[in-house]
Amino acid sequence: MAGQIVIAAEPLRAFARELFRKAGLAEEQAALTADVLIWAELRGHPSHGVWRIPLYVGWVGSGIINAGARPKVVLRKGAVAKIDGEGAVGPAAMAPAVETAIAQAREHAAAWVLAQDHTHAGAVGFYAERVAAAGMAAIVMSALRPMMAYHGTRGPAVSTNPIAIAMPGGIMLDMSTSASSRGKLTVAKALGKPLPAGIALDKDGRPTTDPHAAVTLTPMAGPKGAGLSLMIEALTSVALGNPLIASALNDRKLMGQVRQNSLIVAMDVSVLGDMAGLKQNLASLAQSIKAEPRADGFDEILMPGERGAREYEKRMREGIPIAMKTWQDVNELAARLGVAPPQDIAA
Repeated sequence: MAGQIVIAAEPLRAFARELFRKAGLAEEQAALTADVLIWAELRGHPSHGVWRIPLYVGWVGSGIINAGARPKVVLRKGAVAKIDGEGAVGPAAMAPAVETAIAQAREHAAAWVLAQDHTHAGAVGFYAERVAAAGMAAIVMSALRPMMAYHGTRGPAVSTNPIAIAMPGGIMLDMSTSASSRGKLTVAKALGKPLPAGIALDKDGRPTTDPHAAVTLTPMAGPKGAGLSLMIEALTSVALGNPLIASALNDRKLMGQVRQNSLIVAMDVSVLGDMAGLKQNLASLAQSIKAEPRADGFDEILMPGERGAREYEKRMREGIPIAMKTWQDVNELAARLGVAPPQDIAA
């Protein structure tokens, strides 16, 4: 396709890993971060994929990401645990949070694990999927700086708060509380495409479809998305005593902070009965809905995560398309770090 190249998944993963390693991340943290970004690309979400590589590398260089951080469990009481991220790259803090949530849920049937003070975690569905693969029901959510209008404001007052819910057997919802992710604005700029109507406001609080004029995202479903965002901030940042929204609104110098707080909730569903029966019932639920009469314009009724799972399989076979502007930016970084990029398999 014009304006794009296509890179095979595994060479791209190795390339990203080496870029992060050369930038200063420890081997394991570099690998984890590459895994999260490539997972998003494979599922068709470039807003959380390769274009973030130069961003993360820049944060390492400026100290926003603490390359020396070693996230660890600092509190464990009953089913509750807390991870101190120490300002690490997000995946490096979320990986031990996932492991802790699974272990706690196996011991207590449920777990509530908070990860404090990490940078951008990437697509949170990555972590929910791993909890679900361990036989757990999973809810993963993150709190960030103000980027989205609260219902009734004309500028950023709450965050876009990604949230993912997954069940063993493959059904997974992965979304944000905004009408669109901020990363999609950047992708629209790179592709030179206008934004869909209703997802962004300009600096004066007016709706815009120009990605270059977009400043503030809008909440999904108006007050419902705004309220959900507020409650995720309460469940994570406020509960941890590390508020992000109020701190930034009261001190505008903090509006650009990239720290996050996250929550992983896990429940061992096997305590409720037979796991095979659960998966069968989930499949029956999906089949029942899919069998319903379709509205005009719909060729198929899809379950949460189904489109992404199909895209994952396709891109593993055929490669990952990347916008040329994004690839040029990553290649400039690679040249500075002395890392050879993989070849375009569509050439």
